[in-house]
Order: sequence, then structure tokens, then C-alpha cells
Amino acid sequence: MKLRIVVLAKQVPDTRNVGKDAMTAEGTVNRAALPAIFNPEDLNALEQALRLKDQNPGSTVGVLTMGPPRAGEIIRQGLYRGADTGWLLTDRKFAGADTLATSYALATAIKKIGNVDIIVGGRQAIDGDTAQVGPQVAQKLGLNQVTYAEEIVKIEDGQATIRRHIDGGVETVVAPLPVLVTVNGTAAPARPCNAKLVMKYKYATCPMERKGDEPWANLYEERPYLTLNQWSVADVDGDEVQCGLSGSPTKVKSVQNIVFQAKESKTLSGSDADVESLMKELLAEKIIG
Repeated sequence: MKLRIVVLAKQVPDTRNVGKDAMTAEGTVNRAALPAIFNPEDLNALEQALRLKDQNPGSTVGVLTMGPPRAGEIIRQGLYRGADTGWLLTDRKFAGADTLATSYALATAIKKIGNVDIIVGGRQAIDGDTAQVGPQVAQKLGLNQVTYAEEIVKIEDGQATIRRHIDGGVETVVAPLPVLVTVNGTAAPARPCNAKLVMKYKYATCPMERKGDEPWANLYEERPYLTLNQWSVADVDGDEVQCGLSGSPTKVKSVQNIVFQAKESKTLSGSDADVESLMKELLAEKIIG
């Protein structure tokens, strides 16, 4: 069965390196001041998509991401591993989006892509840890959804068999296509980049990434696949009011890098007295109970 698969991926700030310039004056994350990486659980999702492509000859995998022009690197990382195409949503009107505005933008893009059988994304992004975008996209598109997946076992007779982690164990569910699946970090890790694909796509860029004076500029006419899809709000027929800051009821007040000091930790033995003392402290601080 030939499948059209879309992977939702995000370029996120490396939260291990949060400095004093991590916030803008408007209260949003200053992504330009932080190192950018491929969201870890989205890499797990990409691997599940590529495995489905391997299992179902003729299937295609596309990477959909939203961000500034530099987020085109996420699409390239997908192409290096075996994806076939990608779409970058980039527009100043998308900036400052919370999960509601992000899911709206992604849903409008998926409608434009059309005829998608499976949408796969990471459970959550490390810069927000909300786990909301995937389910919100499914709701906006009216799709079935399966969350906390550890493996998409197979696609057969128009149904996806998925193994997912739940409290207390693992369950296997069957969902009819089209379906949106969010994948845990405990799923199989992403395969390494393929050297031949790196050589093929290393100059792949969206138009806004280009400076215009690259020595390889002539390649974009000779090899159309090196031009990545770049869409604005208008390109996906989006409502500007529902995009970016204007469509985001959630506001981030501050971002901090918290480092525990030695004086803020204590060492406990396994004695009943130490355990009892810890429980009393947690109850007194209303951390539990």
C-alpha cells in the first residue's frame, strides 16, 4: 500500500544552554540567541515514518516544519535520512505562536498538501513540553489520533496497528487511516544520515535562506529538487488573526536556567528515620499530599 506520510518536526532551542538573552522584550523565546537543534522526539517520529516507507514500497515521506528560514535545516536533516520532500512555513506573521496558533498553521498546511494518510510527530517539544500540538492538529483536521506511540507496527487494509505506552504497561491499538500519531522518545532512535543523500541534498535550501552569491547558485536551476517548499500565511490560505502572537492566548512570562547548588541537595540513607523525615518535609512544602 502506497502511503503519503507527513512528519511534523520542529527546530527547537537547545534548552541545555539557556542564557540571559533567552527572552525577548515581548516575553517570547529569543530563538536567535540560542543554539538550534532537531527536536529529539521528532527524530523518533521521523524514524517511524521512514520504517513505514521501507515496509510499503512507493510511499513518500515529507517533513513539515514552521520557523524562521534557518529552520530549513530540519528539512535537510530529514532528506539526509531518507525523506522525499519538505515544507517550511516561514512568515513573520507566524512568529510568537503558542500551541494553538502553531497547530492552526500546521493544519492549514496539511490541508494544502492534501491526501495525507499518516501524520507522525514527536510527543512534545523540549522548549515547551506541552504535548498539545499533535492532538490539536488532529482535532482541527478531524482525524483519528493515537498518542504515546512506541512503534507503528504495520499498515494493512487501511488500518494502522500501533503499539503505545500507557500507565502500567503497553497496549496495541488499531486505528483507521487517515490517522495522526505522536511518538515517545522511547521509540526507536533515528537512523544516521546517509552519506550519498548528504551529498545530494547538502545545497538544498528554501529561497529565503539564500544570499544570492553562492558559488553553487546555478545548481538551483539545474536541479529543481534543491529548492525546498517555502510557504507563507497567504500560501496556505491562513487567517492572520489565528496565526502568531495574535492567535496565541498563551504568554510566556520568563525563561530561566536553574542549576541546583550543593546546599540545595541532601543525601539520604535507606533508614526508616530518613525516609520518614523526607516524607514530612514534602508534605509540609505541599509537594505531595
